[in-house]
Amino acid sequence: MFSWIGFIQIVIIVLILSFFYKVFIKNTSSEKLVHGLFGLGVLWVLSFVMNWLHLDLLGGFLHWTALFLSVGLVVIFQPELRKFMALMGNVRGIFNTISTRASTDKDEINKSVDQIMIAIEYMSIKRTGALIVFQDKFDTEVIEKKGTFLDAKISSELLLTIFFNKTPLHDGAVIIDNNRIVSAGAILPLSQNELKWKYGTRHRAAIGLSEVSKSVALVVSEETGDISIAEHGNIKKYEDLKKLKLKLEKLMKK
Repeated sequence: MFSWIGFIQIVIIVLILSFFYKVFIKNTSSEKLVHGLFGLGVLWVLSFVMNWLHLDLLGGFLHWTALFLSVGLVVIFQPELRKFMALMGNVRGIFNTISTRASTDKDEINKSVDQIMIAIEYMSIKRTGALIVFQDKFDTEVIEKKGTFLDAKISSELLLTIFFNKTPLHDGAVIIDNNRIVSAGAILPLSQNELKWKYGTRHRAAIGLSEVSKSVALVVSEETGDISIAEHGNIKKYEDLKKLKLKLEKLMKK
């Protein structure tokens, strides 16, 4: 018997799951895991339907196939499962971050972007390698080795000092979150995909991070001085500094 209360509850559940998927899962490595779980769920449902229709042979085949894939899924998606569970354990921190970011002053963000641009332009001209992460508010647990904790105001002088090739932190990444330099010398996950030979360790790290999270990484090449941004597993070179500045403003205001 049709029930409006039941229908409304189903709609609410679908909306909650849709929101959760778009905010937490989409464009991350966990997206593949969710697709796999969805396909597995379909197989389980079909196996029960086949048995209900007394198609026992087909139902048994689907049942054992789903069971076999369930075990395989744990092995194949072990890294994604670890990141997914870390994300689930950080839900409270996520909503605290959202409330904190809401109070960030736009003028302060613009000043920070100007400071970042000054540092980036200088490092590009001098061909000083740099790796800067604009951490997404939902990715606080993705980077396992965050380096040296700083919690410092963003300034061009500090960024140039960190990436000066004689300092101990210059090989790692600077993490920027909530309009602050959170840490320096962070170690990012390297991309496991086959990339062009021209991409060095910094580029592989930037792409690797963007493959497993929604965080965005900016790279200044030590060899060419090129400025690139890695996002959603792809990397794009920015030759127009005005477009680069607009991109940074967008990232900082997320």
